[in-house]
Amino acid sequence: MTRRYFGTDGIRGTVGEEPITPDFMLRLGHAVGLVLKRRTDTPRVLIGKDTRISGYMIESALEAGLVSAGVDVLLSGPLPTPGVAYLARALRVDLGIVISASHNPYPDNGVKFFSARGEKLPDEWELQVEAALGQAPRWVHPARLGKARRIGDAAGRYIEFCKSTFAQDLSLKGLNLVVDAAHGAAYQVAPAVFHELGASVSSIGCSPDGLNINDGVGATAPAALVTEVKARRADHGIALDGDADRLQLVDPQGRLYNGDELLYVLAMDRLAQAEPVPGVVGTLMTNLAVEQALGRRGVVLVRAKVGDRYVLEELQRRGWKLGGEGSGHLIALDRHTTGDGIVSALQVLQAVRRSGRTLAELLQDVMLFPQVLLNVRHESGADWRANTRLVAELAAVEAALAGTGRVLIRASGTEPVLRVMVEAAEEVVARQAAQRLADAAASH
Repeated sequence: MTRRYFGTDGIRGTVGEEPITPDFMLRLGHAVGLVLKRRTDTPRVLIGKDTRISGYMIESALEAGLVSAGVDVLLSGPLPTPGVAYLARALRVDLGIVISASHNPYPDNGVKFFSARGEKLPDEWELQVEAALGQAPRWVHPARLGKARRIGDAAGRYIEFCKSTFAQDLSLKGLNLVVDAAHGAAYQVAPAVFHELGASVSSIGCSPDGLNINDGVGATAPAALVTEVKARRADHGIALDGDADRLQLVDPQGRLYNGDELLYVLAMDRLAQAEPVPGVVGTLMTNLAVEQALGRRGVVLVRAKVGDRYVLEELQRRGWKLGGEGSGHLIALDRHTTGDGIVSALQVLQAVRRSGRTLAELLQDVMLFPQVLLNVRHESGADWRANTRLVAELAAVEAALAGTGRVLIRASGTEPVLRVMVEAAEEVVARQAAQRLADAAASH
């Protein structure tokens, strides 16, 4: 069965267009309830959200659908995606639901799910939900309707969890940090975590109004943070995205560090503590320089498909702990069950504190290959390999690079675009090759 609604990270789209409509969300909540009730008569579900204005509408519709199927609902209010994953475990619920479109602008929204263990659910579960969406509703008897209540201490619980992932013999005292929460779900909790660990914290992107999430701030627009770090002469800047599961980090010179580099820092910190690191999981997009640098330290890098869920699946399959993407999704399974921007930032700062070295010094052996990524409009579900010109250009570019770079072409799982990536030792070579491929893709 082909998934109709679920993409690489739950269900996402533009609000007011199917499936991001109140009637669909009502049906979705009911379908999820039907699937949950196959395992238990009294399931409980936790719902968290980011700061988009549409979150109220979707939350109410999901709540009604779940309650109509006999499911009890706990509402956390605005909370980072990894916070919902944590509380799903801590509160022993059967499912965690996050209402968010992550790094997308406010007109978009979506829904993603976590298991009772705080892990993303497999494709099989999503297929069960899609099948239930095609069935007639089965309203429970009025006496068996679910109940809903709000959790007053959700943020506080999650703050304490984040702090617990930082080494107890270290603190952040003496550090001046700028925290950018992208006007998103972490706008309250992120500054509090770093402040309570001893840092002096100033904030940007922490004044949500329902419409400004990811707007010129956050991990997808880090220029504002770079400017603020320089202006304040801060030690580090921490940029999260709208649902706070990804991280970009800035040093005092305004240099920006991406997820590939930070993954290397985490691996080296574990090795410095004599912890075993047999390998790490990246993606098809992970920079070749990071793979080579890890290899020189005896650490294997395995590439999963693009998407943090696939990184997580590969980590679980191999029994490894560290993985991530250049976009800033970092997973440390010895700290959390899913990617967490705040926890990842703490792990990086922990490495800096332990080593007594700057980020630039920790990464002096990693000289990133220039990567050029271009997006080309592409019909969802269409096979780009049917474009004979693109296939021919791809073969020509790969032959020209002759092992000195990489090419990756893939359809996005969240947008109607084809992503064309070229990596080479020289940026001009990568840019020219990427443009050739993008022109070929656009001609179809």
